[in-house]
Amino acid sequence: MSVLLLMLAALPMNTQALEAELVKTHGEAHRARIAMGLKQVAALWRKEDGDLAAFVKEHFVVDPQRLETTFRRFESNLEQIDGHLLEIGRELRRPTELDLGPMEKVDPLFAAWDPSAHLVDDLFASKLAFVALLNFPLTTLDERLAKGPMWSRRQWAEARLTGRFSRRVPADVQQGISASQSAADLYIAEYNVWMHHVLSEKGARLFPRGKRLISHWNLRDELKAQYADPQGLERQRAIVKVMERIVTQTIPAAVIDNPRLDWNPFSNTVVVAPADTVEADAPAREVKPSTVPEADVRYQRLLANFRAQQKADPFSPIAPTAIDRAFALGAEMPEARVKQLLEAVLTSPQVPKVAAEIQKRLGRPLEPVDLWFNGFLPRGTVPEAELDAKVRARYPTAEAFAKDIPRILQGLGFSAERAKYLSERIRVDPSRGAGHAMQSARRGDFPRLRTRVEKEGMNYKGYNIAVHELGHNVEQVFSLYDVDSTLLAGVPNTAFTEAIAFVFQARDLELLGLGKPSAEQERLRVLNDFWSTWEIAGVALVDLEVWHWMYDHPKATPKQLKDATVAISKRVWNQHYAPVLGGKDTPLLGIYSHMISYPLYLFNYPLGHLIAFQIEEQVDTKGVVGPEIERMAGQGAVAPDVWMMGATGSPVSAEPLLRATDKALAAGKR
Repeated sequence: MSVLLLMLAALPMNTQALEAELVKTHGEAHRARIAMGLKQVAALWRKEDGDLAAFVKEHFVVDPQRLETTFRRFESNLEQIDGHLLEIGRELRRPTELDLGPMEKVDPLFAAWDPSAHLVDDLFASKLAFVALLNFPLTTLDERLAKGPMWSRRQWAEARLTGRFSRRVPADVQQGISASQSAADLYIAEYNVWMHHVLSEKGARLFPRGKRLISHWNLRDELKAQYADPQGLERQRAIVKVMERIVTQTIPAAVIDNPRLDWNPFSNTVVVAPADTVEADAPAREVKPSTVPEADVRYQRLLANFRAQQKADPFSPIAPTAIDRAFALGAEMPEARVKQLLEAVLTSPQVPKVAAEIQKRLGRPLEPVDLWFNGFLPRGTVPEAELDAKVRARYPTAEAFAKDIPRILQGLGFSAERAKYLSERIRVDPSRGAGHAMQSARRGDFPRLRTRVEKEGMNYKGYNIAVHELGHNVEQVFSLYDVDSTLLAGVPNTAFTEAIAFVFQARDLELLGLGKPSAEQERLRVLNDFWSTWEIAGVALVDLEVWHWMYDHPKATPKQLKDATVAISKRVWNQHYAPVLGGKDTPLLGIYSHMISYPLYLFNYPLGHLIAFQIEEQVDTKGVVGPEIERMAGQGAVAPDVWMMGATGSPVSAEPLLRATDKALAAGKR
């Protein structure tokens, strides 16, 4: 259904007469544009906006040169507006996002304020949004998917211009969304577990002093690192139990970010930590042992995000739920197609075959910890302590990593000139959380790479994340500075920037100086990509099902949401994972922090893995990463399949990964 038909019910009665008057004034040749623009404006016009007829008569542009100038004004001015508002918000969040010392009570309040919350309201109130809608076409997802492959770059730029005005969300609603996400992000950023004080089932210490891990990212990565240690399984089981306690909210609130208490996650008992075991930099915390659980705070944050998004639903007729907006306006891929891609991996016959190779490598039956098996990769055979030492020596500070970016980029095949060009446009900051990349929105401002740097220097986990985020930043530079229109800045959806980040991250050890992979290591990389995609595909399904459940139960309490999330996690596990890994009824798939602080984000990861694999195949044909990434990213924010056809010659698909996995399995039998 077209946008015009969707909007028809909202048209004022006198629109037809106004259309006839405009056609009489400007000529029959302009009837289609007049009808289009009039309907697009009338659907979002409110009584307080004033005289519709007078506005349309004044601002409908007929002359091609004036129309071109109008387009260019929007292009350049929106770049400045978006860019400067992004910079203001970034600066306001610095104390909550960066490791700059203790926060003041006022910092979260500044972080929760969104300076761009009123932008759409203001652009409609000033009539600028209506000028765009009057003169340029608004499109639906169906239209973009069907006609987009034949569009010119200019048609895509016009679609991106009007697309930002397809809904009119009030500023207070947008501010509420920003505030709830900021609160959830801060909650996650401060959710640390001091592992020296997490005890084994028998009460023994398993982890070294000072190891402070954020949930879920660092917990997951620590679990992966333990494959290099022959005694690592006991630690992995403890980490899984910690994760399960977090999902079920049976974790004692007193032990969160508290190294002054020892906690046995198996028995869920808490005791005061002996004084000689407490870290010197331990934060001030309550010393009294308590097993009182966290009180479903995790699900309070998730519900707050849902209810904030729900308030925007009435103002988005073409995408009336947050789920619809995530796919139709965000991913620009139908939810059904994305789920089909996920299930193609989850139900593929390659799963038990890859699992059998993992079991052979481990010499034991698989169990839930092996959801994050990383023994296919070279780093799975290198002790974490050795990697940490190497990274700390090279990167004692965030600034040291920033200075090394040109060398890293040249290692990826960029020329010295392009490496310098990129490094001059990327800024590195020490992150309070696990790390992230932040784009810029105007030329003259620069993307930020945020990575966690401990007091003794960056560890391997921080480095691995930093290389991933560098991939985002490189894409962000090219897709802003090198596109032909800033209205097309970016990539089709989040999965594409994740894909490029995965391509970078897969080469982290090579960039650390541990050598290029052999043919066997390349075979194992394929198996690792497959296993990682299989892992995160189930997590993404849980996230989607939880959001559907919230829409079906909009008045749910945090406890009811917790129970539903646990039940959904167990069901997806039992269907897709228990047959391979055992552990029936584990809620492990509900651990990802994105569920709490990044609404409806997780499906981008498995989608990103599939896209990354397609990119890797293209890179392999050219033999170098850098120039190919530059060529691909320069396409900007066209539709997903249009981008992929330009990048690799084929649409987004799971088949290349599945075929390559079959080849890798066959090669392993020779």
